[in-house]
Amino acid sequence: MNNTKTIKTALISVYHKDNLDEICRRLNTLGVRILSTGGTKTFIEELGIKVDAVEDLTGYPSILGGRVKTLHPKVFGGILSRRDEASDIEQSKKYEIPEIDLVVVDLYPFEKTVESGASEADTIEKIDIGGISLIRAAAKNFKDVVIIPSQEQYPALLEILKNNGNTTLELRKELAMEAFQVSSHYDTAIFNYFNQSFNTPFFKQSISKSKTLRYGENPHQKGVYFGDFEKIFDQLHGKEISYNNLLDIEAAVYLIDEFNETTFAILKHNNACGLASRPKLADAYKDALAGDPISAYGGILITNRKIDAETAREMDQLFCEIIIAPAYDNDSLEILKSKKNRIILIRKDFELPKKQFRSMLNGVLEQDRDMSMEARDQMKVATVRKPSDEELTDLEFANKLVKHSKSNTIVLAKNKQLCASGVGQTSRVDALKQAIEKAKTFGFDIKGGVMSSDAFFPFGDCVEIANNAGITAVVQPGGSIRDKDSIDYCNQHNMAMVLTGVRHFKH
Repeated sequence: MNNTKTIKTALISVYHKDNLDEICRRLNTLGVRILSTGGTKTFIEELGIKVDAVEDLTGYPSILGGRVKTLHPKVFGGILSRRDEASDIEQSKKYEIPEIDLVVVDLYPFEKTVESGASEADTIEKIDIGGISLIRAAAKNFKDVVIIPSQEQYPALLEILKNNGNTTLELRKELAMEAFQVSSHYDTAIFNYFNQSFNTPFFKQSISKSKTLRYGENPHQKGVYFGDFEKIFDQLHGKEISYNNLLDIEAAVYLIDEFNETTFAILKHNNACGLASRPKLADAYKDALAGDPISAYGGILITNRKIDAETAREMDQLFCEIIIAPAYDNDSLEILKSKKNRIILIRKDFELPKKQFRSMLNGVLEQDRDMSMEARDQMKVATVRKPSDEELTDLEFANKLVKHSKSNTIVLAKNKQLCASGVGQTSRVDALKQAIEKAKTFGFDIKGGVMSSDAFFPFGDCVEIANNAGITAVVQPGGSIRDKDSIDYCNQHNMAMVLTGVRHFKH
C-alpha cells in the first residue's frame, strides 16, 4: 500500500504570524485550498492569497469574543475522517464535510502570559481551546493528516512543501508525536499555574528544550540536559558544557547568592574549596585560592562582581574549567580568553526555581529549595560568653558556607575567609579532623577562628577537638537531646556557641 499523501486542503489558525508568509505562498503555488479564521485569515489575504473563511464552511461566525471559532463538526469531521473508511466517506459526503489534509496551529502564548505577570483574567483568556483541539484531532488522524503544532515545526513544513506537499506515513507519525508533546507541555503549564493556589501533591513537569551532552557523569553513561541554559547564562568563550560542569555551575550559583559583599568562590565537585569576602575583588580571589590551591586546579570560579584586568591576571595563572561573573571588562576578557577551552559565562538576572526534584528509584523526590539563611540576629547565644562582633561576622560567613557543602560537613573560617572544610564524611568528627588537617596543610592559623556545623553535635567531642585546635566560637543548629554536653564544654573553656535552630543537610 502506498502511504504517501498529498496536501490538498489546509487549515491555518495561528497566534504568531512570523515566518507564515513563505508557507502560505508555497501552499498557494501548489494549488492548496486554505481555510482560516480571524487575524490569520486577514494576514493571508494581505499577502494577496485566496483564503476561505471557516465561518463560511460552518455557517457560524466567530462567537463569544473569539472563544469559539473552529469548534464545529465540519471542521473536526474534515480532520478526523478516515479516507479509507466507507462509512466516513459516506457521512462526509452527506454532510458536505471537506477533507482537511494539513493543520497549522500556533497556540496562544500561555506561559509567556504567566511570566509577564498578567492578571488572572488575562491569563485565563490565553488558554487555547480550539487550537489544542485541532492539534489533538490532526495528530490522532496522522494516517491521513499532517499536523504542524507550533512555529518550531515551520521549517519541517517548508521541506514538505518543497516536496510538492507529499508526506510519508512515517513523517506524519513523527509530526503527530511532536504535536502531542506540544499539547501535553501546554496542559502541564496550565495545571501548574492553577496548582499554585492549591499545591496538590501531583508531580508534573514538562521541559521542551533539551541538549544531548557528550556523556553523563562518566563516559559510559548517556546524558541529556533538559532546560534553557541561555535564560540564565551567556557563554562568551570555551568548550561545550558537560554534565558535571552543570552540577558544579548550579552549586556555585546557589553558594554565591548568599553573599552581598564582594566575594569570590572556588568550587570542586560541588563543594567550595576556597571562598573569601574582601573590599577588593583581586584580594577576594587571592584569599579564596589560598584556601586550597591544590583542589582549585580544574575548579569552578565564581564571583558576584564585574571582573577587572587585575583580577583576571591573577585568575589566568590557574587552570580552571569555568569562570562565572555578572560582567567582565574588555581587558579582563582578553586575558581570560587566552585559554582556548576555558568556559567563560556571564550570569544573567534570572530567578532560579524554588522547587527542586530528582529521580528516585521508581519515582521522583520533590522539595522546596533550602532558602533559609540565618542572620546574626537570628542566632541564639547558648553559652555564658557571647561571641564578639568579629566572631559573629565569621559565624554568619561560615554558616553560609556550611549550607552549601555536602553533609556531614564542618567549616572553619576566620576573617571572612574559608580556612578549610571537611565535607561528605560519615561522621562529624571525621569532617572536623579533615578540616583541621587541611587548614594546617595550607598554613592557616585557625586560633581565634570559628566553626560551623550543618547539623547538631550529638556529643561534646567536636567542640573539644575544635577548642584544642584554637577555635573560639561555634555555630550549629542545636536540637540534640545532648546539646548540653557541647554547651557545657564551651562554658568550661571560654568558648562561645550560638544556635540557629535550622539544619542544613545536603546530600
